Amino acid sequence: MGAVRADDTGSTESDDRESRATGRTRPGEDRGRARRTRFRNWSGHVHAHPHTFARPTSARELEAVVTAAAGAGHRIRAVGAGHSFTPVAAGDDVMINLDALTGIVAVDEASGRVRFRAGTRLRDIPALLAPYGLALENQGDVNPQSLAGAISTSTHGTGLGFTGFAGTVTGLSLMSPDGTVQELSADEDAETFDLARVSLGVLGILTEIEIRCVPAFDLIAEEVVTDLDDLLDGLVPRMRNADHFEFYWFPHTDSALTKTNTRVPAGQAGPGRLAEAGVRNRLLTVLDKEIVENGALLAAVELGARVPGLIPKINRIAQAAVSDRTYRAPGHDVFVTPRRVRFNEMEYALPLDAGVTAIREIQQAIESRGWRISFPLEVRAAAADDVALSTATGRETMYIAVHRFHKEDCEEYFRVVELICRAHGGRPHWGKIHSLGAEELRAAYPRFDDFCALRARLDPDAVFGNRFTDALFGVRG
Repeated sequence: MGAVRADDTGSTESDDRESRATGRTRPGEDRGRARRTRFRNWSGHVHAHPHTFARPTSARELEAVVTAAAGAGHRIRAVGAGHSFTPVAAGDDVMINLDALTGIVAVDEASGRVRFRAGTRLRDIPALLAPYGLALENQGDVNPQSLAGAISTSTHGTGLGFTGFAGTVTGLSLMSPDGTVQELSADEDAETFDLARVSLGVLGILTEIEIRCVPAFDLIAEEVVTDLDDLLDGLVPRMRNADHFEFYWFPHTDSALTKTNTRVPAGQAGPGRLAEAGVRNRLLTVLDKEIVENGALLAAVELGARVPGLIPKINRIAQAAVSDRTYRAPGHDVFVTPRRVRFNEMEYALPLDAGVTAIREIQQAIESRGWRISFPLEVRAAAADDVALSTATGRETMYIAVHRFHKEDCEEYFRVVELICRAHGGRPHWGKIHSLGAEELRAAYPRFDDFCALRARLDPDAVFGNRFTDALFGVRG
């Protein structure tokens, strides 16, 4: 069994370990009959059965896998944690995992630029950066993803002063089907670099990524329950007045849990009334996140899945049980929350000023259709950037994420939410469930055709793709 921790990754399994690791068949067995690896993403929603699941341990091994696959006419997908909810990383031929190609390559302490091997997991980066007094500029609320996966799917955090991960990228190393590696930056092949910062893995294999880091910082987190209507009436100003602001709303309730994070240099006092905010006891934090948040949520959604009529009452009890709190911790500890309860997710990126209207329409749809939704909506915001396929390209963005417990059918709920978000100019998160194809995406991204032309030039045989990415970018077999 090749599965790793169930809380943070997809899994693979095969009875033919040698075939899985090296692509070789067992003695006396021809390749066409070799046992295939079964891949499953984190939520269990996506399955694939590649004939080769490679875990190269060096750049030379990676090159050998890529050139052998391309030479044989096989298609390649790179996969990290398997945390995408779409089949973007799934493949029927060759899947490549870069977990053995991790760590820091180089650090420029003067500029804060750090070059990582692409398989580095986000959860490992704080410890890698600590000796240099650096930190990631921003983070999302989960951290099992590989750095390459986070960059390639336009992963983001929250805060109108901060872009998603791709906006902090300053350099890339990209492996082509023939095994050659291109070095890309604003100073070296700038046009390709500009388009490649979000690529969904269809331009080649990212082997190294350089990103702009910042001096290590703490966050003072204020978690407050507030009236939902009052919150929505003043949502955009609240987002503008905070370093980082997000909220969670449990359907069938009239209040929301808000989280305001204030950045403070490590070791310095917080501003004004936040000066006395204390560092939260680590054991208490672990117990709260693991037992209270994840344990209680699992019990609630399991019960709700069995007796849907109880969900409104369960949500009201859960919301009433949440208490206000203020605490301080290193930035990555505040940003990230472990996700032990499996779910499926859709997230749309809307123009900032359209977000509130869309949220109200989603709220109305839930009630008018009689749905029973146990998971909360999550709402965040991010700065505009200039990354061609970033969900925030060219505009300040409000992100609306909806979830359903993995044992429940998400299709109708997600379909209606998608219609609402698209009506307001929404763009789907590349790693989360959506139904859009090339024509709809072309209308949403001003440089979509430029990206497709680059893909055709760098990989004319579409080696780095699958049926899902073919549909996204209009690739015809």
